[in-house]
Amino acid sequence: MLAKSGVNPIKAREKERREAERNLHILSDMALVAFESRKAELKGYWKAGRWYSPLELHVMPKLGRIPVIEIDPRDIRDVLAPIWHTKSYTAKKALNRICIVLKHAAALGLDVDLQATEKAKALLGKSCHKITHVPALPWEDVPTFYQSLCDSDTVTHLALRLLILTGVRSAPLSFMHLDQVDGDTWTIPAAAMKGRVDADQDFRVPLSTEALNVMEKAKQQARDGFMFPSIRRSVISDATMGRYMKRAGFEARLHGFRTSIRTWLADCTDAHHEVAETVLSHVSGSKVMRSY
Repeated sequence: MLAKSGVNPIKAREKERREAERNLHILSDMALVAFESRKAELKGYWKAGRWYSPLELHVMPKLGRIPVIEIDPRDIRDVLAPIWHTKSYTAKKALNRICIVLKHAAALGLDVDLQATEKAKALLGKSCHKITHVPALPWEDVPTFYQSLCDSDTVTHLALRLLILTGVRSAPLSFMHLDQVDGDTWTIPAAAMKGRVDADQDFRVPLSTEALNVMEKAKQQARDGFMFPSIRRSVISDATMGRYMKRAGFEARLHGFRTSIRTWLADCTDAHHEVAETVLSHVSGSKVMRSY
């Protein structure tokens, strides 16, 4: 019977098993598994899908159904080539995510090409995309803009005023809670700071007299303990504050106020570099130096 059919049932079953294993470990499934294993170190960002989105948008539509063991540098090159020069930052994040997924697959014992992303990068060549900095309002113009915000005490006006006075990032300000303020100090929890889980410490912001005045007005409109609630739900968003600035005729963005402060510190004060960087919660110096 075996001789007539020419099919070895043992080999046939082994072939079916290998085929099932290949299909079990397709790239999209492996990416989700890798994503799940890293959630604990991604702070709150994973909730918005930011870690996975470069893969979901630019990689999975073409490579998602391919077994991870079959992914080669040319596949990665072909899928990222359309955005390599136009969306360089996103493309590089996608490349980094693919590398992480391949390492996860290797840790599971799968025979993947761990050099695939580096080879793909070589095939793609150097990106010609030029990095553009976040538009910032010149520090000389900030006082005039600030004064224009004093004409009204809406949540948006007050939030922008405190953003300028403190130089913090917009996310901690949006989620500022009454419990975080003690006297003239605002303590931003480590979990709300930019960075990886357990990589940051609480950040203390000294509040000026003007900042305290702004907060007193904001407290009157607080909801559920949040200083700057949105009209409908949750808290004020970057988009809300950004739209106000756009309507006012400014190209500068919210994050640009941090640049304004940093430039002012360099141009008009004798603050040491480390002090100026600390004001903006930037990491400065070696780990040993920071311990002091």
